[in-house]
Amino acid sequence: MATDISKIRNVGFAGHGGVGKTSLVEGILFAAGAVNRLGKVDDGTTTTDFDPDEIKRKISLGTSVAFCDWKGHRLNLIDTPGYGDFVADARAGLRAASAAVIVVDAVAGVQVQTEKVWKYANEYGLPRAIVINRLDRERADFFRTLESLQKRLKGRLCPLQIPVGSESGFAGVVDLVAMKALVAADGKVKEADIPGEVMDDAKTWREKLIEAVAETDDDLLSKYLEEGGIGEEEMLGALGKAVGSGTLVPVLAASSTKGLGIQPLMDLIVKEFPSPADLGAVEGTDPRTKQAVTRAGDPKAPLSAVVFKTIADPHVGKLSLFRVYSGTFKADSQVLNATRGGKERIGHLGHLMGKTQKAVESLGPGEIGVVAKLKDTLTGDTLCDESQPVILPAITFPEPSISFAIQPKSRGDEDKISTALHRMAEEDPTLHHHYDPETKQLLVSGMGQLHVETVVERMKRKYNVDVNLLPPRIPYKETVKGRAEVQGKYKKQTGGRGQYGDVWLKVEPLQRGGGFEFVDDIFGGAVPRNFIPSVEKGVRDCMKRGIFAGYPVVDLRVTLYDGSYHDVAPTTRGMSSATSTAAAGASWAWSRTARSSPCGRRRPCPRC
Repeated sequence: MATDISKIRNVGFAGHGGVGKTSLVEGILFAAGAVNRLGKVDDGTTTTDFDPDEIKRKISLGTSVAFCDWKGHRLNLIDTPGYGDFVADARAGLRAASAAVIVVDAVAGVQVQTEKVWKYANEYGLPRAIVINRLDRERADFFRTLESLQKRLKGRLCPLQIPVGSESGFAGVVDLVAMKALVAADGKVKEADIPGEVMDDAKTWREKLIEAVAETDDDLLSKYLEEGGIGEEEMLGALGKAVGSGTLVPVLAASSTKGLGIQPLMDLIVKEFPSPADLGAVEGTDPRTKQAVTRAGDPKAPLSAVVFKTIADPHVGKLSLFRVYSGTFKADSQVLNATRGGKERIGHLGHLMGKTQKAVESLGPGEIGVVAKLKDTLTGDTLCDESQPVILPAITFPEPSISFAIQPKSRGDEDKISTALHRMAEEDPTLHHHYDPETKQLLVSGMGQLHVETVVERMKRKYNVDVNLLPPRIPYKETVKGRAEVQGKYKKQTGGRGQYGDVWLKVEPLQRGGGFEFVDDIFGGAVPRNFIPSVEKGVRDCMKRGIFAGYPVVDLRVTLYDGSYHDVAPTTRGMSSATSTAAAGASWAWSRTARSSPCGRRRPCPRC
């Protein structure tokens, strides 16, 4: 049975790599009872880092999903990668979220990818909270990190908690709303009175919190200025609206490995973050009329869902992770891929808990699910009702930034390489590959060297293809910079009729990107019309071979303006050979004038 949309919270966890996002998700799952033991990244036992490459490297390489129930609400947790080579996948993960938790390291503060995922959240208009994590580390400082956040991230940031203790003595947090401490005792987190050493700080920061909340509402701000304060109920109501609308970003304190700050974060998600129903209808385009349409978060509305992640597995097949925006997604049904115009047969549906699937019969608006073995569907595609199609906004990905040539270690693996790369490109939209006909190399392009190396490891592990990575060859080009006129004559006696050709060519440069132009300027039949295609062929053959360094010649105009032929022995081969001679001679003639050497040599001198 589909979950009530008002009880759903879709939360994306994003941030720089190594700040503890996966550990924080694991802590939430453990606190909610979704898992019976707390996994660790170092041990390779976390729920959302299940890929062998993730376990080996101890980092998240792709977006994964888990879920739990907390106080009558369904929390769908989207764990996204944070390292630069894989952070593009965070963009896709946040596409399925209704709110975001930005995780920041208490030592490092704001880092490069922190700002990048903050930008992604802004693009999607997501309400968010910030968790300053790993406060138990040496040199961890909550207030220094808070200052860094307020300087570098745009928005009204205000702490809802301050820490009790620091570094190895970090023992809990002070809830500035309830003015209670949540501290660790006997392996559990319990509510207690605020310790005396942090009471003054708690009062100061609570006053700042009240002021920040009042500033989000004009009427409340007027009352605050007139009366010097506002009631707790008014503050809580305004706080919920401000967080839900994104006008106020709460900052929380936590240590995911110690389990501190986990439950307050879960309570914040349930109380303050919006459900999919609170965000209203989603806008899309009717592919038939190209008109804008909307889809409301109603189980009875026409179906619309977006695939935000594809997982390719050589044994299980292709898994498509999607979020339902409207209607009811049912197992054993047929839907339309409006993006590609094809129909897809839906078999089993399920919720994902890391790599484990829990089968369900249907999924309603706001829910996140998985379906296996869709034929043509890729990341970013819209699945919808056949009778009322809609295309929802697609997910955009950055272009690859680095390329390597790839070569099989064993003969006969070329076809395997092509199959493996095609399937992996379905899984990873930032992975591109193509064959370069100029350098005769198969090139693989990714977001960075680590990204490409990971692709190579997966090819070996998943598809049994072992390859070498090589530097790509550079496809140099040659061109001309000056104008030259030259004759090319070819005469060969073979014992029979022989071969003969004679042409006069004019060679001149075109602007960059101008390509190649062949101009026929023959008058009076100096060169018979049926031989002119052979002249052009000779020019093109010479351009392919190059003149000086053997690279293809580009951006020039060649004009055939005179020539002669023999009545007995004119041949297409002779004309073509004469043309090649003339083209080479034209380039040499140009080099004598435009690239003459200081030493006076007729040909360009390497020493000069």
